[in-house]
Amino acid sequence: MSVRLLLDEMFHPRIASELTARGHDCLAVAAEPELRESDDADLLAYALEQRRTLVTNNVVDFERLRRQRDHTGQAVPPLIYTSDAAFPRDRRFVGRLIAALDHACSSDAVTAAGGVLWLRSPT
Repeated sequence: MSVRLLLDEMFHPRIASELTARGHDCLAVAAEPELRESDDADLLAYALEQRRTLVTNNVVDFERLRRQRDHTGQAVPPLIYTSDAAFPRDRRFVGRLIAALDHACSSDAVTAAGGVLWLRSPT
């Protein structure tokens, strides 16, 4: 089964375009007018409805939402968390992030991680 990604608003649409060119189904919130500035809970629900794995750097808010939904027995979409420590916002940021997401999708790392993956920069 292929991984379908939804990149949170902090990620440039170019990342989604590059992942799509590599054969992945990837949608960037920043490129979709109807999704931009969506509430986090609505974005989580959209990811679930569309069967997409949500990629976000907003760990605090989405982890809170994930735990709330899990606690009440509600379904939660797969999540990929990034961090500024693993992916510093420098000139190599986009390339490193694309490579890491490409690898995570190709290896089905999210499933192996139990539905929540802390993305690491490729070495």
